[in-house]
Amino acid sequence: MKKIIAGLFLMGASLGFTSCNDFLDMTPTNSVSDKGVWTSVTTAEYAVNYIYSYVYDVAVAQCVAGMTESLTDQMKYGSYNYNSLCFIPSEIAYGGSTLTANYVDVYLGYWGSWYTAIRRTNEGIYSLHKYGTLSQEDATRLEAEMRFVRGYLYFDLMKRYKEVIIYDEDITSITENKALSTEEEGWNYIETDLKYAASNLPKKENANGRANCGMAYAFLTRAMLYAERWDVVKSAAEEVEKLGYTLEDNYADACMKDLKDGNKEAILQYAFDIAADVTHSFDYYYTPGGDYTMNGQSGGGYGTPTQEMVEAYEYADGSGFPDWSAWHAEGVTQTPPYEDLEPRFQATILYNGAAWKGRTIESYIGGNDGFCIWNKEQEHKGRTTTGYYLRKLVDETHDVIAVTDSKQPNTIIRYGEVLLNKAEACYHLNDAAGANAAIKAIRARVNLPYSDKSSDKLWAAIRQERKVELAYEGLWYWDLRRWKDAAKQYPEGLNGYQVHGLKIEKQANGDFTYTYVSVDDKDRTFPEKMYRFPLPSNELSSNALVTQYPEWK
Repeated sequence: MKKIIAGLFLMGASLGFTSCNDFLDMTPTNSVSDKGVWTSVTTAEYAVNYIYSYVYDVAVAQCVAGMTESLTDQMKYGSYNYNSLCFIPSEIAYGGSTLTANYVDVYLGYWGSWYTAIRRTNEGIYSLHKYGTLSQEDATRLEAEMRFVRGYLYFDLMKRYKEVIIYDEDITSITENKALSTEEEGWNYIETDLKYAASNLPKKENANGRANCGMAYAFLTRAMLYAERWDVVKSAAEEVEKLGYTLEDNYADACMKDLKDGNKEAILQYAFDIAADVTHSFDYYYTPGGDYTMNGQSGGGYGTPTQEMVEAYEYADGSGFPDWSAWHAEGVTQTPPYEDLEPRFQATILYNGAAWKGRTIESYIGGNDGFCIWNKEQEHKGRTTTGYYLRKLVDETHDVIAVTDSKQPNTIIRYGEVLLNKAEACYHLNDAAGANAAIKAIRARVNLPYSDKSSDKLWAAIRQERKVELAYEGLWYWDLRRWKDAAKQYPEGLNGYQVHGLKIEKQANGDFTYTYVSVDDKDRTFPEKMYRFPLPSNELSSNALVTQYPEWK
């Protein structure tokens, strides 16, 4: 990804500079002026390509410390070193006096980064309007592409800050001091941008790999959940349905199958190409540790699923949830019911004895994957702290173990999420039939039965399906925040609990014993002030018309 951005940045730089000096011939021979860029569809699309890079930046930059699932009951980073993807995610989850305005801004605030991206996007729209000589069709399409990205960027700001500063494409009106919008104004702005994009972008089959209307409608369903504009969510989801998206037959393919290979569920996906040296590093951090230690190298197992997340899965036969209380003890010899759990568990979490890359996962003390005792061993060195490894999003076909050679796609939004967004909107619109139909479709894919529900039981079903269906896709932490559940006591919220694992030991006869262990130093807390992240100090010092949000003063 760094290589792609660097190449596009160089192009952006050459596109952005020109001269009006009457005495020297400064006409560039290897670049294009701002005016020239927007007179050719080819060069205009290149300029917009640079803006597209922000979509991926936002998707992967949700928390500097690590995956946001580690701030919930779903994941634990196992190293005790004071670094990102190590101890810092746990420190954030513990809350308390550590969560100062500056600390939260460093690890969870992207104010400056996204406003830089918004500025570049607005400059593109401004230049298109000022210099463009394209056909009306091409000009409208390119504006729609950029407004899709702008709405996407503003959404990520709004879900963090609630009140933001709105800048449009009139860059001549930018001033040093500008007041915050209201929350309603922010959501209005995003809705307008995404609806414009949805109305003016082509369908997927006519988009030639560029932004299409399905992406805009799908993202509208996500953004408007936060705005609590349920009717907009429902209508946008119905538009996505009309476009022919559907669920993949195999749940494991929903995120991992590439669009170019026919993924019918992925709507917005960032693709990589190892042949073109455009790669990422996910596998290095999350593959089972044995993939590395067996070859005498370090890597893997930085963040691992918790026992709490394992217990969120039902039996595959539809008979309900296992009773895990027997394993909430020390030295249990009975094998946990892993093999009896539903397909989404099998596709998401690796456990001791699971098949992986032609071998068997050994997440016990001394096994090839190994077990790291939290707070007793400083570095995990690929070993799991919980007894589990992440399977979902990790490429099982990937045997190369360099840091930056992963090539599986990053699926940013898919039809499964759209269905659950619709279910939630229907619930709030008192359309129980619509909500139940969406949940039923999600569960039917993995052969789980479902009976229609209403009221609190329907809401519980929606919440359960979001947790399991969308696990490790970067949504659960934000869901708990927008529902205002995060500050409640566990298990409804993120207060007053610790996450656990199963420490596994192999006996001389080959049998295993399982011990329920906490993998936290203390209870986790979510203070109410974390429902809105603080304004950064540089905005406060440079903009006389803003003051810090009340909860952070």
